[in-house]
Amino acid sequence: MHKMLIGGALERGSRTLDVIDPSTGEAFDKVPDATTVDVDKAVAAATAAFPAWRDSSADARAGVLEAMAGVIEGNLDELADLLIAETGRPRDLAMFELAHLAVGYLRYYASLRLEPELLVDDDTRRVELHRKPLGVVAAIIPWNAPVFITCNKLAPALAAGNTVVVKTAPTTPLTTLRLGELIAEVVPHGVVNILSGGNEAGAHLVSHRDVAKVTFTGSTETGRKIMEACAPTLKRVTLELGGNDAAIVMPDADVATVAPGIFGFSFFNSGQVCAVIKRLYVHDSLYDEMCETLGAMAAGCKVGSGRHGDAQFGPIQNKAQFEKVRGYIEQARKDGKVVVGGDVTDGPGYFVPLTIIRDVTEGHAIVDEEPFGPVLPVIRYSDVDDVVARANASPFALGGSVWGSDVERASAVAARLESGSVWVNQHCALDPAVPFPANKQSGFGVEGGVEGLYPYTALQTVNIAKPQ
Repeated sequence: MHKMLIGGALERGSRTLDVIDPSTGEAFDKVPDATTVDVDKAVAAATAAFPAWRDSSADARAGVLEAMAGVIEGNLDELADLLIAETGRPRDLAMFELAHLAVGYLRYYASLRLEPELLVDDDTRRVELHRKPLGVVAAIIPWNAPVFITCNKLAPALAAGNTVVVKTAPTTPLTTLRLGELIAEVVPHGVVNILSGGNEAGAHLVSHRDVAKVTFTGSTETGRKIMEACAPTLKRVTLELGGNDAAIVMPDADVATVAPGIFGFSFFNSGQVCAVIKRLYVHDSLYDEMCETLGAMAAGCKVGSGRHGDAQFGPIQNKAQFEKVRGYIEQARKDGKVVVGGDVTDGPGYFVPLTIIRDVTEGHAIVDEEPFGPVLPVIRYSDVDDVVARANASPFALGGSVWGSDVERASAVAARLESGSVWVNQHCALDPAVPFPANKQSGFGVEGGVEGLYPYTALQTVNIAKPQ
């Protein structure tokens, strides 16, 4: 059984959680289920480690981040096997999360430095703006991309001089726990602590009086609860929450050219990504052709366990989400027409075929809400101004994209979308150097880029009077 990392020590805890293989629906491993006592120990260890880590040089902290990246690279096959086992995803996707995303974000933040900014320097005074670490950061991790999101939170938090307590998602704890075991020798004791557990541990961690900041990726509903828990101590909060990303296909688009990209960015990780395409708006003149083209692509794909080399798409990660997705599909059958897919079996495993729904519009759950699975509604429009208004009418505003042959015109339409990120002829193009903000009920704060480093710091002005 993998152990939790607390204060540099590897601990089993006093109770356990089953880990379910989503390809079979059966338990195949156990992990510690952290108690409030475990949370208190982890926060105490992070608190004790904070002064030395805060006062260490930026180069020393960068060296630790580089060492963490090296640990991942040196254990890619083992970590990928664990990630496949707990998520069911294909190997190439597991390797992409580890070798490209996790390692890339660690190395990017290792390259950044927070230097004081000179505001005033005259005969009477020198005024500097400093960014100082906050203290202990609680990082709450979702189940859809556990290692990447862990590293995406660890990297800026550590680079800024904070210490961290990570709480994994209860359904995907294995790979992150193993990462904790592997980095125990390269990270100073207490600087990184990794817990596995359920809601009890998460609730205690985010409300803990010694936690200075909470960074959370997950559902909007849970994000609201976290805000409430942080209010009594006025903790800093970064929330990256649900999305219902709209993609708009312009009238001048060439379907054969744009369809592969739209397909890939709709069904990436079987649709279990907050910022993939969730609503596809297609102009009247291209609507039938687009539905047919995407349907043919989906019909030719293999859905199966990531342990099988021919699987291109894996299962839904957990039973609760599987039932939600199945419910959305059942309702969508009544609201519109299934182009392809839609037949969900009872198992074994939580498999949902790639499903495309046409002839639906706003007011239907499949359009208004986020299924978070391999289901794409294709929505008809005739007027560009109207479709921009419809895309912006959602309470979610994480990402959006516009697809067309006239890049200048498509870019002008993209600039009118209210989402935190907009893309042209691409979608969910994540880059560690590019900020990834959220708007509306998709959250607030920013991850990525140097801007993603700032929320892990507190501003301080240093105003020095010069001798006269």
